[in-house]
Amino acid sequence: MKQKFLIVKKKSIIAVILSILVVMGVVLAAVLIKPVSSPKPEFSVCIDAGHGGRDGGAEGKVTGITESQLNLEFAKTLRDMCINFGFGVTMTRSDMNGLYSSTATNKKRSEMEKRKQIIDNSGADVVISLHMNSFSLPSANGAYVFYGAGNDKGFALAKAIQTSLCRDFDNARKTVSVGDYFVLNCHQKAGVLIECGFLSNAEEERLLADKEYQSKMCYSILAGLVDYFQMD
Repeated sequence: MKQKFLIVKKKSIIAVILSILVVMGVVLAAVLIKPVSSPKPEFSVCIDAGHGGRDGGAEGKVTGITESQLNLEFAKTLRDMCINFGFGVTMTRSDMNGLYSSTATNKKRSEMEKRKQIIDNSGADVVISLHMNSFSLPSANGAYVFYGAGNDKGFALAKAIQTSLCRDFDNARKTVSVGDYFVLNCHQKAGVLIECGFLSNAEEERLLADKEYQSKMCYSILAGLVDYFQMD
């Protein structure tokens, strides 16, 4: 009986010693292992999905899809690609709601002011505003890239993205154009507005609503963005 007691007592002592060692190990690990923070991305992008809320923008005649919805789908796809590539990303909107104040009497002005605020506060190096085009001539198609007048960095970014789009899409416009758009003129960053295609063209409407096509175009935009940062 005494022998059994000694055995039990020895086991208890060993258990206590092991517990102390475990606690000491945890404390030591906490002291030695410092928290590792992710490095700040070298470059960052503000992605602007045009329209939203009560402003649906252009509407497809075949599928009935709105520009606002497609802009957001493209913006989210491009966002994920940029993050995976290591860029910092800010979105002007991440859902179908509008950016305007519900109490604003002039919703359009309220929306524009909010976009400018987000862009200014983003600290982003570049701004990419995504839109879908529409025209009275149903045969009009292809992606267009616009930049703000007098913005040399915007021009360089537009050229880089347009060149990439032309490599990947036969109907992409060959040259870039000056665009008198608020989202390009409200800041001094390198900014572009991309009309990804025409919802007034039945064939292109179907393509723009296709997830694989969206990914292909967003990847092409990303490739142009990478080219720009390598030149800058």
